[in-house]
Amino acid sequence: MHKITWIICFILLYSVSGTAQSKDEKDIAAAVEQLRLAMIDADKNALEKLASPQLSYGHSSGYIDTRDSFIADLLSRKSDFTDITLTDQTVTIVDNTALVRHKLAGKTNDIGKGEGAVKLSILLVWVKQENMWKLLARQAVKI
Repeated sequence: MHKITWIICFILLYSVSGTAQSKDEKDIAAAVEQLRLAMIDADKNALEKLASPQLSYGHSSGYIDTRDSFIADLLSRKSDFTDITLTDQTVTIVDNTALVRHKLAGKTNDIGKGEGAVKLSILLVWVKQENMWKLLARQAVKI
């Protein structure tokens, strides 16, 4: 009976520790949420803080933005998200790089186009620079 108790304790301990998020995973999840809110609010300061100067931002249309053009399009409402919902998010960290995948359902109101909706599958690449996670690359595909 004593041996069974130890086995059960080991299994419970392993299952709890196997699902716990690391500090970096929590930090990445927080950065993704900050990015989501900054895109909805067109918050220039937050966007500049989160995006690496070397950002390559790929749209599902095939258009590629730089950091500056990505931020400018949000500020000018050329790209205007009124709502963004993220689901099915996974985070994989390798050294100072994090890969984040999720589904994005969004409502848009792009200037000149009016209201719209998007459903995308997203890959984000984050890199730790100066002790902070920065968005280095993003690629979207329509789903």
